[in-house]
Amino acid sequence: MEIERKYLVKILPDHLEQYPCRQIEQGYLSTNPVVRIRRSNDRYILTYKGKGLMVREEYNLPLNEESFTHLKEKIDGLLIQKRRYLIPFAEKYTIELDVFEGALAPLVLAEVEFETEEEANTFVPPEWFGEDVTFSTKYHNSTLSQRTFSS
Repeated sequence: MEIERKYLVKILPDHLEQYPCRQIEQGYLSTNPVVRIRRSNDRYILTYKGKGLMVREEYNLPLNEESFTHLKEKIDGLLIQKRRYLIPFAEKYTIELDVFEGALAPLVLAEVEFETEEEANTFVPPEWFGEDVTFSTKYHNSTLSQRTFSS
């Protein structure tokens, strides 16, 4: 099970270059159910996600570059491109800060994963986070892949 909260970002934190960054491309073979392919730097993954907002099933399977390239030609909608910064927070968490590129720029989202629903429900985000969009399907990447970003 994946348990995560998602936020719009008001202001980018200073010195992003100090954090690990992944260059991500991802596309959707299906949005109902969600079946995604992703390249994260030189790692390739096929993902199935169940229904849900804050809590949902997620299964990841490894792909090779050749399979990713083949499947990429079959995606529906936009190929999402983003830079993901991994920012440690409160000794326990990692903020995944996604800076979208291309058609989805200037969208910036932050996600935080949790071990329990209770933890997710009591989480206090840093000041630079904006609106909590956890319960809005508008900001699911599968939904974003179907259109360009407009605020």
